[in-house]
Amino acid sequence: MDTLDFSYRLAVSLAGAAARACVQGLPEGWRVRLAAEAPDLPAGRWVWLHAVSVGELLLADGLVGRLRAAGHRVHLTTGTPAGLALLERRLPGWDEGSGLLSGGAFPLDDPGGLEPFLRHPPGTFIALETELWPGLLEALEAHGVPRLVVNGRLTEKSLERGGPWLRRAASRLTLVAARDEASAEAFRRLGAPDVALGGNLKADLPPPRPLHEGWAGLRAAWAGIPVLVVGNTVEGEEEWLLEVWTAARLRVPGLRLILAPRQPRRFDAVARLFAERGLAFHRASAPWPEESAWKDLDALLLDTLGELPSAYAEGTVALVAGGWAAPGGHNPLEPVRAGVPTIIGPGFSNFTDLVAPLVESGGLEVAEVAGLEERLVARLGTASLRPGSPAALPASLTGAMARTWALTSPHLPMVR
Repeated sequence: MDTLDFSYRLAVSLAGAAARACVQGLPEGWRVRLAAEAPDLPAGRWVWLHAVSVGELLLADGLVGRLRAAGHRVHLTTGTPAGLALLERRLPGWDEGSGLLSGGAFPLDDPGGLEPFLRHPPGTFIALETELWPGLLEALEAHGVPRLVVNGRLTEKSLERGGPWLRRAASRLTLVAARDEASAEAFRRLGAPDVALGGNLKADLPPPRPLHEGWAGLRAAWAGIPVLVVGNTVEGEEEWLLEVWTAARLRVPGLRLILAPRQPRRFDAVARLFAERGLAFHRASAPWPEESAWKDLDALLLDTLGELPSAYAEGTVALVAGGWAAPGGHNPLEPVRAGVPTIIGPGFSNFTDLVAPLVESGGLEVAEVAGLEERLVARLGTASLRPGSPAALPASLTGAMARTWALTSPHLPMVR
């Protein structure tokens, strides 16, 4: 162990000791990781798949299916309370009774947190997107465990912030299957020794799961009415997006709204905003009403996890938020793939590899705040009330799962 590794281990050991000494006063995210339990699995015979939170868990869908179909025993971890809530709901469907999947919290990256997971270490560790934990990667390397990143995403800003600990972590990666050429180059510059282009797994996910039976009442009551689906709103966007919807409703009579905030911690605040605006609305987390009740409701607040990808298909037009309040934006693939005309804001730096081909194909457009109402009304005037069938994505966005699997599979443990 050299000075750089020692300095990291010392820092995280002190942080871990302090956290365990005052665990009750810590935020929930810390408590979740302090309570992480290791799977009771044979050494070298399981795959550790890590998805940091909700977005990465949704992204894991296709990879989990491939691993299970190949007979691999998989333990899936996540690092946030919202991620754990989604994981608990998704695991039975992912496992399909095979007994090959388990899941739980990701541990702290200190010796105390990692030790239970390394008593019987995995055969392979796979992280989704940008999860570089120096302590874990050092320990896995010492045990000879392959260390992979798939759908690897690394921005210039992250690269600039990457200090010596992050660079050391990147140098210990066995393989990075990057989602685009810009990320691949950034990982190489960070020091990852083997980087290949895997493609963006978001474009190759299986179809979203069907919505529960409660949606049938909404679907029947709103069948002849245009519906706007607004997904992944962030703080500062709901207020003026509600104004845009209200103005559009004067020009498109009866226009209903389905709105899904990005962060669960903001669900209550958005519900209060709906109430202050005098909207007749229902919260998706509450028991669902009968069909007749939906005729008198203006909006559905989608305050649940994992339903938004399927809910886009219930709309006439979709707005994918995030790009009007921040530069990064959110993934526009889900509504486009559902066949719903989609509008995003000018801040889409996290999805530049997706936006250009989707705009060129005609399924997506970018609108500034000032012109959003006009573009929305125009789209509502030409779109079908509901998409007839899913839309094919541009050829340049397909094949990511096959490429990623081809890169990943040589590093997986043998199935017995």
